[in-house]
Amino acid sequence: MTQRAKIDQDGPERGGAAIDAGAELDPVHPVQPPAPLFKPGGLSTAEVAERVASGEVNDVPVRSSRSTTDIVRGNVFTRFNAIIGVLWVIMLIVAPIQDSLFGFVIIANTGIGIIQELRAKKTLDGLAVIGEAKPSVRRDGRTAEISTSEIVLGDVIELGPGDKVVVDGSVGEADGLEIDESLLTGEADPVLKKPGDQVMSGSFVVAGGGAFTATKVGREAYAAQLAEEASRFTLVHSELRSGISTILKYVTWMMIPTSIGLIISQLIVKDNNLKDSIARTVGGIVPMIPEGLVLLTSVAFAIGVIRLGRKQCLVQELPAIEGLARVDVVCLDKTGTLTEGGMDVTELRPLGGAETEYVKKVLGALGESDPRPNASLQAIIDAYPASAEWRCTESLPFSSARKYSGASFSEGDGENNTWLLGAPDVLLPAGDPALDEITDLNEQGLRVLLLARSGRELDDAAVATGVRPTALVVLEQRLRPDAADTLRYFEHQDVKAKVISGDNAVSVGAVAGKLGLPGAENTIDARGLPAEQDEMAKVLDANSVFGRVTPQQKRDMVGALQSKGHTVAMTGDGVNDVLALKDADIGVSMGSGSEATRAVAQIVLLNNSFSTLPSVVAEGRRVIGNITRVATLFLTKTVYSVLLAILVVCSQVEYPFLPRHLTLLSTLTIGIPAFFLALAPNKERAKPHFVKRVMRYAIPGGAIAATATFVTYLVARHYYTGPDALKAETSAATLTLFLTSMWVLAIIARPYTWWRVALVGAMGGAFLIVLVVPWLQDFFQLKLEGTTMPWIAVAIAAVAATLIEFTFRWVDRKFPA
Repeated sequence: MTQRAKIDQDGPERGGAAIDAGAELDPVHPVQPPAPLFKPGGLSTAEVAERVASGEVNDVPVRSSRSTTDIVRGNVFTRFNAIIGVLWVIMLIVAPIQDSLFGFVIIANTGIGIIQELRAKKTLDGLAVIGEAKPSVRRDGRTAEISTSEIVLGDVIELGPGDKVVVDGSVGEADGLEIDESLLTGEADPVLKKPGDQVMSGSFVVAGGGAFTATKVGREAYAAQLAEEASRFTLVHSELRSGISTILKYVTWMMIPTSIGLIISQLIVKDNNLKDSIARTVGGIVPMIPEGLVLLTSVAFAIGVIRLGRKQCLVQELPAIEGLARVDVVCLDKTGTLTEGGMDVTELRPLGGAETEYVKKVLGALGESDPRPNASLQAIIDAYPASAEWRCTESLPFSSARKYSGASFSEGDGENNTWLLGAPDVLLPAGDPALDEITDLNEQGLRVLLLARSGRELDDAAVATGVRPTALVVLEQRLRPDAADTLRYFEHQDVKAKVISGDNAVSVGAVAGKLGLPGAENTIDARGLPAEQDEMAKVLDANSVFGRVTPQQKRDMVGALQSKGHTVAMTGDGVNDVLALKDADIGVSMGSGSEATRAVAQIVLLNNSFSTLPSVVAEGRRVIGNITRVATLFLTKTVYSVLLAILVVCSQVEYPFLPRHLTLLSTLTIGIPAFFLALAPNKERAKPHFVKRVMRYAIPGGAIAATATFVTYLVARHYYTGPDALKAETSAATLTLFLTSMWVLAIIARPYTWWRVALVGAMGGAFLIVLVVPWLQDFFQLKLEGTTMPWIAVAIAAVAATLIEFTFRWVDRKFPA
C-alpha cells in the first residue's frame, strides 16, 4: 500500500485522504483510491462564480424560524378571528362603538402575538447562524470552512467523524469512511463507503474520513425538503397545543347549536328591536370563544424562546421547552457533558519491558495517521509529536462500536508493525494482569488507553485478538465546573439522572462519584445488560451509572425507559449519541458537539454549558404551569357563556348582556390578569392530562357562575319595572358575574405574593371605578339602581364564590391530576 497523501500546494491541508492513482484496490482495506472524475483540489474560483451565476447553489434555508409571512398569517387568519371579525363588522354597523370594543381587543392581542413571534424569530435566526455547521470545502486546492448555503454544484466537501452530509454527492476519497443513514433509511448499521458510492444529505459520518463531490444541491437534495420542514419554528407535537386544539374543537361544536338557538330566540321569539336584538345576540356569542388562550400560549412560548436565547440556548423545535419540563429521566453522556471535551496525558506506563522513547514514537505515529483525531488522540498528539521516520501504510479510524483505532507502518524493528490503541478491557482478555493496574487508575476517575501490538494485518477481522500490551496511556478528563450543581438540581426536582457512557465502567463511576451522583458506587458494565427490553428497564430503574455502552445500546436503553412510561431526555455531543438523541423524547446537544448531534437535537446549548439545562426546565414549567392556570380562566368564561345562552333560550327572555359588558368583564377578570399570570415564575413540575386538569375546574366553575348570574337576572326582572328596567337588570347580573369571576381569578392566582394580590385588587378597583364614574357608567351602560337589588346580587355572588371554593377543593381531592 502507498502512503496516504493530503492536498498540498501551499502546504498540507487538513482532512484529505487521497492516495496515489495507481494504488492497489483492496475491498476490505479502509483506504480507497479516488473515484474517477474526482477533482482532489476542488473547483476553481471561476468555476464557483459560474455556478453561482447559473443558480446551482445550495439555497435551502438554514434551520430557523418560520417566515414573517407565515407568522402574520398564523396569527391573523384563524378560525375564531374569522368569526369575531364577522361579528365585529356587524356590530360596527348596528351598535355604538362601545359594543365593538371586543374587535379592537382582538386586533391588539393579535398584534402582540405577531410582535412576540417576530422577536422570537429574530432570536432564533441569530442563534441558528451562530450554531450553523460550516462544512470544509476544497477550492483552488485549499480547504476552507463555508456556510452550507454557499456550497455549489461540484464542490468537493471533506468529511470526518461527526460531520453531517449536507448535500447529495459521490464519494471521491474514502479512508475507512463509515456513514450512518439511519435518519433516512431507518437502518442503524453504518455503511462502508468507497470511491464512487453515493452519499445522501441527512446522513452522517460515524468513523473514518474522506471527501465527496456535490451532485445535488438546494431543494434537489434528497433530504432538503424534509430537513427544512423538520427545522421550522413550530408548535406541533405538543401536549399543551394538542390539548388546546381538542378543547377548541369541542367549543366549536357547542357554539354552533347554542348560537343558532340564541339568534332565533333574540330575533324571532322575543321580537325585540332589531339592532338591540343583534347586539345582544353577538354579546352572547363572542364570550363563548376562548380566542385569547391560543394567543397567550403562542406568546408564552415565544417569550420562552427569547429568554433562553439570551442564555445561548437554541430551541430548534419549540415544544422542546414544554417537553423538557415533563422529563422525569435525563440520560447523560459523560464525555462532553459532565466532562469538558479536552483531555491531558498525565502518565505513560510502558509494559513488558518496552522502552519509553520507542513507545512515544509509536504514539506520535498513530496520532499522525488520523487526520481527524478524537479528543483522546488529540491529547496524545499534543503530548507526543510525530517522527519523520514512521510512514503510515494503512489506518483504521476509531469507531465507538469497536472502541479502538489502529495503523500499520512501513518502518519499525522488522516485526509486523500493526498497532492498536483503544479500550484495555476490550483489547485484553479477562484476567489479564494488566487489567488490575488499569482498574486502580479507573477508580481514580482517570481514563486509560492501551497501546498494543497486533500479530495480524490491519484488515484482518481478528486483528484485536491476541494483542501484545505495550503501554498504558493515562488521560485526565476535565470535569465541568457546573456539572455537580446541575445534577443536584435534577435530584431536587425529582428527575433521575442516568450516566450512560462508552468509557470504562469504573472510570465513569469515579467521575459520577466526584460529582455527587447518587448510586455512582454501583456502576454497571453495559456488556452484561440483558437484551430483553423489560429486563433492561428493571436494571436501568435500579441503577444510575453505566459504562461500556455501545451506540446501539444507548438507543435501546432510551427505548427501555420509555417503555416504562418515562419521559426521557438525552444529552450528548458525539456521533455515538446520535441514535439515542433521535429516539429520546428530548435531545440536547452541546454547541461544540458534532454536526450530526446538533442536527437531530431539539435543544442546542451553544455556550456548551450543562448548567443551562435547569433554565430550560424552569422555562418549560413556567409555560405549562401558567398556561394551565390561565386556561381555566378562559374556559370558565366559555362554559358560563354557553350555559347562559342555553338558559336564555329555554326561558325565552332577553339576553342580559351587551358586548360591551362582557368585554369589560373579560378584560378585567381574564385578559389582563392572564397575561401577567402566564409570564410569572412557576416551578411546579409539569403534569400530564392537560385537558382533564383544566376542564375539571372550568366546567363546575362555569356552571356555578352561569347559574348565579341567571338567578340574579331573573330576580332583577321581577324587582325592576319601567323603561330602564333592562339596564338595571343587566347591571345587577353584571355585578354578580364579575364578583363570581373574580373569585375564580383569586383561586387561580394562588399562592399569593404581593404582586398577585395587587393584580387582583387592581382589577376589582378598576371595576369599582366604572361603577362610580358617571361617564363610564354611560359608556358601559352600567348603573346600579337602588340598594336592595345590588346587595342581593352581592349575596348571590358570595354564595356562588363559596360553592366554587368548596367545589374546587373537592375536585382536588376526588380527581387529583
